[in-house]
Amino acid sequence: MEQFANWLSGIIWSPALIYLCLGTGLFFSLATRFLQVRHMGDIGKLMFQKTNSSAGISSFQALTLALSGRVGTGNIAGVATAIAYGGPGAVFWMWLIAFLGAGSAFVEAALGQVYKQKQDGQFRGGPAYYIEKGLNIKWYAVLFAAVTVLATGALLPGVQANSIALGMEEAFGINPWITGLVIVAVLAFIILGGVKRIARVAEFVVPFMAAGYIIVALIIVFLNISQLPDILALIFSSAFGQDAAFGGIIGAAIAWGVKRGIYSNEAGQGTAPHAASAADVSHPAKQGLVQAFSVYIDTLFICSATAFMILITGMYNVTPEEGAPIVTTLGEMEPGPGYTQSAVESVMPGFGAPFVAIALLFFAFTTIMAYYYMAETNLAYINQKTKRVWTEYVLKFVLLGMVLYGSVKTAGLAWTLGDIGVGSMAWLNIIAILLLTKPALKILKDYEAQKKEGKDPVFDPVKVGITNADFWEKEYKASNNQVNTPVSSPGTPVDK
Repeated sequence: MEQFANWLSGIIWSPALIYLCLGTGLFFSLATRFLQVRHMGDIGKLMFQKTNSSAGISSFQALTLALSGRVGTGNIAGVATAIAYGGPGAVFWMWLIAFLGAGSAFVEAALGQVYKQKQDGQFRGGPAYYIEKGLNIKWYAVLFAAVTVLATGALLPGVQANSIALGMEEAFGINPWITGLVIVAVLAFIILGGVKRIARVAEFVVPFMAAGYIIVALIIVFLNISQLPDILALIFSSAFGQDAAFGGIIGAAIAWGVKRGIYSNEAGQGTAPHAASAADVSHPAKQGLVQAFSVYIDTLFICSATAFMILITGMYNVTPEEGAPIVTTLGEMEPGPGYTQSAVESVMPGFGAPFVAIALLFFAFTTIMAYYYMAETNLAYINQKTKRVWTEYVLKFVLLGMVLYGSVKTAGLAWTLGDIGVGSMAWLNIIAILLLTKPALKILKDYEAQKKEGKDPVFDPVKVGITNADFWEKEYKASNNQVNTPVSSPGTPVDK
């Protein structure tokens, strides 16, 4: 099983996918004139706009729901793995894929909003929906939905559960079986409450867990502030092969930085559009901008916090997959949460292991919640013509079973299965959003034109020249009468 999984992961994560991810992010950043920088001022206002919709959730809830998917074990264990196999230079490539990936994140989130639909009393959307309606390729849409149900319902939850179990065992000596059973019990209660309950939990937990983690990282960096210039120099020099020790693994730095960067921030992977589609907004570009910023929160803030803690304390090993060890500070410790726990423990004895274990618990648990929502959304897409209620129960049973299985299995197999899931979705989604570049750019152009006129942008697909946007053409237009309300002052939207 493990040999086959490694073989398949190697094929999916060939250099072609790595360059496709980088190239797509660069293309969309250039095509949108780096909207992730130009519209930074709008994002803060858009994040906190309220909604009274019974079918949708607020922009902030959609942001935290998407972040609950983005911010997970990749931010702690994934960063450690990238450094272990790609050296400190991998951190630079994680930063780069995040900056460029914000362009891809805008496009996929905005498309999710355009082609969403109201189904079973709530908004549903995502790549399967925009592939069918935007590209008119039904089989492709069904393929993506099926792959996503498999990936988020079976392959990816085990990675998160495995990291939680390892962290709890290291910090508190808790048997992985006990950790797995507790996770399953709490998770079952939450997912039975549907997207509203999942969004409420994410809205409460995600901001606090991210802020607390970053604060501890800042304390550790501050206590070692004299080393910060050297660490920054090490990251950049090893990223381009200029460092004497790490110069020979520049290829590994790029590969692992991009792979773990995509695993963590999920830009272009096709996961975030599911949460973005559930938001109740007046224009798709609004949620697109919010989701672009979520990539920064994930990688530039939280992943960087982990990287700096590990590097500035020297608590890491570097052993390329093919080659002799370069750094062996931690002996034979397996790459993962142990690196981060050792880093915090070296500065705050007795605090590091428990803190990282608890942080990982919240990070990974909210990610599993988000995975269930994505899997359920794609299952709903597959079942939209024929109701198969029993399939929802099968999905819940499989996901909970994989959480328990992942808690007690080896980390290596869990990560390999997760990579297969992430890579498969990324291939299908990136090709789709590239083919949908034209409508995506129309969305941004319309938003910017209305903002320039001093309006709170409201989306009219007919005016923009986009077809098959059924929700916007019918339900939204009927309920809002397509009123463009002038803003009360430049740049300040008026609540409708």
